[in-house]
Amino acid sequence: MSEDMNIRRDRMRFVKNTLSSRLTLLAIVFNVLYFISVYKSDVGNYYYTMLIGGSIIYNLVFMLITFLCSEGVKNYKSAYSYVLIALGALQIVRIFIIPTQAHGAYVAGKRVMENAQFIRTVVYLSASAALLFAGAAVNLIRTAMLIGHIKSLEAGVRG
Repeated sequence: MSEDMNIRRDRMRFVKNTLSSRLTLLAIVFNVLYFISVYKSDVGNYYYTMLIGGSIIYNLVFMLITFLCSEGVKNYKSAYSYVLIALGALQIVRIFIIPTQAHGAYVAGKRVMENAQFIRTVVYLSASAALLFAGAAVNLIRTAMLIGHIKSLEAGVRG
């Protein structure tokens, strides 16, 4: 292994994993853009349902858990990566709930969610999911590198 790579791995013991953390925080931003896009719509009484109430609660819980995970991955804790992967998968699933249903629904002859808004919400949720997956992958790779480096240091001390 090159000396430069060894130094970079050694620095990981003292430097936070800010890339994973920032990707995770950016996923929250795209989620916020999604729910602003959906909740600012006012098409009759279509959005006054239990589904929207559950969605609002889910958004709050999503943001809290995602923020907690951003702090966890910052400290190279791989367990948080699996939570991020699950949250990313749920963001994909969400595409097929409110946006898809609202895009296919009509109130008083008017489409509840027009094409541009539908595409925008799908892009926001997809971007959020992709950022969560990327943050998880970066954290898993870096955590494995750090653990391997620490083990090699411990083997060198014992040897």
